Amino acid sequence: MIPRGTPDIGWLDLLAGLGYGLLPDTRSRAQAVVEGRWSPHRDTLACLSVRSGFDLLLHVLALPVGTEVLVSAITIPDMIQLLVHHGLVPIPVDLDPDTLAVDPTKIHQLVSPRTKAILVAHLFGSRMPLDQLIEVAQQHSLLVIEDCAQAYDASSYRGHAQSDISMFSFGPIKMQTALGAALLRVRDRSLLARLRQRQAGYPRQSRLMFMQRVARFMVLKLLARPWLFALLIALCRLRGIDHDALLNQATRGFSGTDLIGRLRQQPCAPLLRLLDRRLRYADPRRIRHRAQVLSSMVRQHPPLKHPGAGARQHTQWVIPVESRDPDRLVHLLQAHGFDATRKASRLVVVPPPQQRPRVTTPHAERMVRQLVYLPVAPAMSHAAIARVRQIILDFEHRYTDAAGTMAAAPPDAAIDRAEQATLPGDARSPRR
Repeated sequence: MIPRGTPDIGWLDLLAGLGYGLLPDTRSRAQAVVEGRWSPHRDTLACLSVRSGFDLLLHVLALPVGTEVLVSAITIPDMIQLLVHHGLVPIPVDLDPDTLAVDPTKIHQLVSPRTKAILVAHLFGSRMPLDQLIEVAQQHSLLVIEDCAQAYDASSYRGHAQSDISMFSFGPIKMQTALGAALLRVRDRSLLARLRQRQAGYPRQSRLMFMQRVARFMVLKLLARPWLFALLIALCRLRGIDHDALLNQATRGFSGTDLIGRLRQQPCAPLLRLLDRRLRYADPRRIRHRAQVLSSMVRQHPPLKHPGAGARQHTQWVIPVESRDPDRLVHLLQAHGFDATRKASRLVVVPPPQQRPRVTTPHAERMVRQLVYLPVAPAMSHAAIARVRQIILDFEHRYTDAAGTMAAAPPDAAIDRAEQATLPGDARSPRR
């Protein structure tokens, strides 16, 4: 079974992470070093996660209850939960499915006297252009918060120069992961000082919990070997366990019910040292190569329906495609030995508030409803990548009528037999 991915961290980095847990605690120095490495302008704050930094920002800003915040229509639910926790009202702004960019003209339509900020999220490894959006935001005196959690590319990009806050994540499933931590670039020095002072009062992340996370990801990295991954899935099926849910739980940065309490911690010294190591040895060429290989896979003719295909800058952090029957496509790909999933990301559509009934997000709703995440990576053979692509093309063509809608499909087993009959001989039995 070809797994959906492997943690983007090497064995030496994981061993270093364990080693850092045994060193003396010099957290202040570790934080100063990693913040200075990220930016020499003393405009950066290291946090436990992007969500931790966002909660910290909202706490310090103390915007009046009922303040509206425009939000990219697709984001993770915790970001919405944090806005609501602080008494704010998220207003979704629909996206262009081809570029995953927010349309600046929609901001004019949605802004109200209660609107004070806009939170824009770069999705799936793409990076939207922000010049026009920031120009519009400045016309309305909106604070611009740039969520770059999915857009790190090991380049010199630290957020748009005119963004008020730019947040980068190095969480467990991210590119160049440090298994946690975030770096926030804050343009207003007085705001940065208040954020730093507030975070200094938080308790420190447990060293033991960090080392346990490192050990857990050592296991996950080992299980990413195809034959071990196939064994894991077989054992899960034998015991009636949903392997999809199990893997998502194992890779989550935060679990449990007390989200706010878990977010409000300072990153421990070992985590900061590991983050500094990951930044020190970051290789943008590897990420560019990944983007080139996977962009070719989804864009060659005929192209797959890939959200963000038109984005000028893209790391292909994950490879989502849209399908008219995503659940059935996932089942088919898994039957052929490719661990596709609909749950690789926790992204949701931001619901419009009841007091703004005219706010609609048709593009975002359709996109999330149809997403399938593909288990492809540059390390896979060209033949395996081609197999994934052909299975998708055949599936979408076979069960789509002339009008472009899904025709009545036979049972899953019949789909599998039909697809097997049309695949080349060497594509019928993927290496397990």
